[in-house]
Amino acid sequence: MGKRIGKEKIDREKGYLYYVGKDGFVWKVPTKVNKKGRKGKVGSEKIERKTGFMYYLDKAGYVAEAKMKGA
Repeated sequence: MGKRIGKEKIDREKGYLYYVGKDGFVWKVPTKVNKKGRKGKVGSEKIERKTGFMYYLDKAGYVAEAKMKGA
């Protein structure tokens, strides 16, 4: 699928969605189930984003990238 590019492991919490923001840092936002959660930056590693790639957290908790079809 994709390849791991992050070196920092991020511990996931239940009730949060994780994504790589435009600033290159990993952010967490609460889902509808998590009523008391707050948005916040997670970790300190900055990811250099490239066009045509999708960025996500893999099962182990590291940032990975995958090439998008048609991009």
